[in-house]
Amino acid sequence: MAMNDPIQSALQAAVDDGTFPGAVLAVRLRGEVVFESAVGRLSRQGPEEAVTVHTCYDLASLTKVLATTTALALLMQRGLVKVDDRIDDILHELRDSVIGGATVRQLLTHSSGLPGWRPYYERIAVTEATQPGSLGSPVARETLMGFLAKEDLIYERGSRSLYSDLGFMLLGFAVERLSGEPLDQFCGGQMYGPLGALPLAYAGRGPMSALSIHQHAGSQIAPTEDDPWRKRILRGEVHDENAYALGGVAGHAGLFGTARAVLAVSQAWMDGRRKKRGLLEPEVVGMFTSNRQGVPNSSWALGWDTPSVRSSSGTRFSPESFGHLGFTGTSLWIDPVKELEVVLLSNRVHPTRRNEQIRIFRPHIHDVICRELLRS
Repeated sequence: MAMNDPIQSALQAAVDDGTFPGAVLAVRLRGEVVFESAVGRLSRQGPEEAVTVHTCYDLASLTKVLATTTALALLMQRGLVKVDDRIDDILHELRDSVIGGATVRQLLTHSSGLPGWRPYYERIAVTEATQPGSLGSPVARETLMGFLAKEDLIYERGSRSLYSDLGFMLLGFAVERLSGEPLDQFCGGQMYGPLGALPLAYAGRGPMSALSIHQHAGSQIAPTEDDPWRKRILRGEVHDENAYALGGVAGHAGLFGTARAVLAVSQAWMDGRRKKRGLLEPEVVGMFTSNRQGVPNSSWALGWDTPSVRSSSGTRFSPESFGHLGFTGTSLWIDPVKELEVVLLSNRVHPTRRNEQIRIFRPHIHDVICRELLRS
């Protein structure tokens, strides 16, 4: 792309001002990829190679929509779960807990009453000190489920939305219970393979998982944080600590992939909203991407967010749009009216999560894209 292209210039400016070391931006308009570019380097530390469009990124909370939400949509199509089923009807361990009465809808709309986050990994790491191998084991998963079962609600269920990793941890467990498969295997075999979404996978904690992603990508995996807890720069292992404690496979975080792979899943959702049948049925997609879920003052649809005041999608996406962000510096926004899909992947947390300049960049780049490609 020529540097006089305003989109390319905005990307390069974000590298220059330290918003992120590098990034990949892919834009599809009316079914055609009209912009795809990589800028910057994998890291500012040392002679790191340049980012390419094949670079894999830790997708962070894009996992919530690309894995868990999509999996639940597929399971609903198959009649295995309904949106208003109680979570304790799926996860029987929760039957005596307060959270057990929450519905799948409430967990997807972040209105279950759960807090947003807890440092469960610290408590699981205590066990690791006396029982090496606990981190990432079935024991860790059972322990974390026990922590979730003991959580008190911090607001009345259904009264508002509070973005919660905890709710999506439960939904990830629910997908496994309903499908009879580990989450990573179900997503890979039932979703990413059929959609041609490669490389897109959970890296897990084993070196072979990260190696597999690297081989499919034909490029490096971008590093994330110089993590004070793990005492190393993270690369090819999930940035989110609770997901790491679960073995790198969780409902709220853990996916790695390229921009093109993200677009492959995005296409299934766009097709559904455009009434085109494919992996996802239009009726299910319509339900999942509507923010009319009965939660007061909430922009949340089922798993997906929708534009609101100061949205990361900027000011020019239509109200029918839906998208999601990832903490590491990733985002996906889909506008079915304009037939526009935008994937931004970066490692803005490298080398530290204290860099929050991306909050300004995200809405800016989406506005530039709409102005330049749609003249709107």
